[in-house]
Amino acid sequence: MSSKKSNYYAILMAGGVGSRFWPVSTQEFPKQFHDMLGTGDTLIQKTFNRLARLIPEENIFILTNERYNDLVFEQLPSVTKRQVVLEPAMRNTAPCILYASLKIQKENEDAVMIVAPSDHWIEDEQAFSDNVKTAFDYCESNDALMTLGITPTFPNTGYGYIEYDKTATTEIKSVNQFREKPDYETAKSFISQGNFLWNAGIFMWSVKSVVSAFKNNQPKLFQLFESGYSVYNTDQEDAFIKDNYKNAENISVDYALMEKSNNVYVIPATFDWNDLGTWGSLYDKLDKDSDANAIVNAKTLLEDSSGNMIRSKQGKVVVVDGLKDYIIVDKEEVLLIYPKSKEQDIKKVLQNVKAKFGEHYG
Repeated sequence: MSSKKSNYYAILMAGGVGSRFWPVSTQEFPKQFHDMLGTGDTLIQKTFNRLARLIPEENIFILTNERYNDLVFEQLPSVTKRQVVLEPAMRNTAPCILYASLKIQKENEDAVMIVAPSDHWIEDEQAFSDNVKTAFDYCESNDALMTLGITPTFPNTGYGYIEYDKTATTEIKSVNQFREKPDYETAKSFISQGNFLWNAGIFMWSVKSVVSAFKNNQPKLFQLFESGYSVYNTDQEDAFIKDNYKNAENISVDYALMEKSNNVYVIPATFDWNDLGTWGSLYDKLDKDSDANAIVNAKTLLEDSSGNMIRSKQGKVVVVDGLKDYIIVDKEEVLLIYPKSKEQDIKKVLQNVKAKFGEHYG
């Protein structure tokens, strides 16, 4: 491994709950630890392997909630304790990214890194590596906060958008502004303008640039985590984090840094991407039968049924007659039969189930 390559690091974000994938994804066992696509690999395993194409395995840090510590080691047996960064409380993405960045800085102040969610679907992994390498090369010699944007294929109202400089002729484009999730008409106007990308939440920067951005834009948050710098990567680190992490503001890295900084750049991604945020987005990526039913694990006997997303435990026989465009998910103590058109409400349904039958079901 060249000395330059060993400056490459990754922060793999694996702390979310993925409640729109209930009942498979639960607080105790969230979606990133499931084989959602039926490929034989869980989402976190797929993401780890994708990052390891470019980044030395020992430089991939897994950021997750402390309750998932055992799951991480179970599913990624090659990682060491040094690589698993545990959050004792849920505080959104900015605090944990700052914490991990300071740990990496202490280890290697020349590091460049990618921050990547653990639950994305990316088919062309070589194109992904090429895009990240382009970003790393730029970030090594420029003070830049970089993101990968996805070329929109339809006016999606579920994603934030990135507006970049229309006049840019290079692959790396200066970002004008981040835009909140739009309504349908606004999303249509974004797409017609031709310089809007979906915000995929994938970031690249040097450790110097990101730490400096936190220092300038989030002085209070920076002070909180910087006060533990002397104990990071030592035996005293856990105690410091247990005492202090809960005092961090609950804020996303988009709000904390990207929307406040003027050195933000984007590369329009050259790979297909899906954030696998809902059953519908998973349905889009799975193979279908001749009636457009997507089936994971189940053995099915289907009559007059089309456009359904069907998932059960391996080999279970599922018989369906007369259902169109439904999500059918069978899991030990819960059976979900729900219209695909209302999938955004599954989060609400989960809250109602927990209120009526107990937390155990979520």
